[in-house]
Amino acid sequence: MSIATENARTAEQASEIGRRLAGKYLTFLLGSEEYGLEILKVQEIIQMQKVTKVPNTPHFVRGIINLRGKVIPVIELRKKFDMEAQADTEKTCIIVVRIEVTSNQMVTMGIIIDDVKEVLDIHEDNIEETPSFGSDTSTDFIMGIGKVGQNVKMLLNIDKVLSNSEIQSISHIAKA
Repeated sequence: MSIATENARTAEQASEIGRRLAGKYLTFLLGSEEYGLEILKVQEIIQMQKVTKVPNTPHFVRGIINLRGKVIPVIELRKKFDMEAQADTEKTCIIVVRIEVTSNQMVTMGIIIDDVKEVLDIHEDNIEETPSFGSDTSTDFIMGIGKVGQNVKMLLNIDKVLSNSEIQSISHIAKA
């Protein structure tokens, strides 16, 4: 295969990723890093509130909250991503998301983030495939990389941030 053919195939794959991922994203900060969530996965954004701790949960589970009569689990995305813990600030908030467990089962949960930025419409030309970080590093939860000006935003597949077993155990917490 010639280099020109290989480059054309790579460009075609990149274009396909851009077409598939183009759309509106809610962007937010964890530390100095910017992330994006597909806007259709976001149910709402709420101010930080008292979270009730639940014993014997994974380290990244802060606990549960009562959201208008419904108990939902809340995870700390910083801890899940092995980032340094930080005290909540006035900008800390909870993004309530709907996660697809199976084709007919959705789970509602909150993710604690440092600061909401904005809703962006990221065009296909500005989305690239997630780079490979080596075989030991799983990046399945990163759908792609969005380029906005001089900044990059990691576009999260919120359905894959937690494993199915983690989602199942967390959804049981809210039911307990």
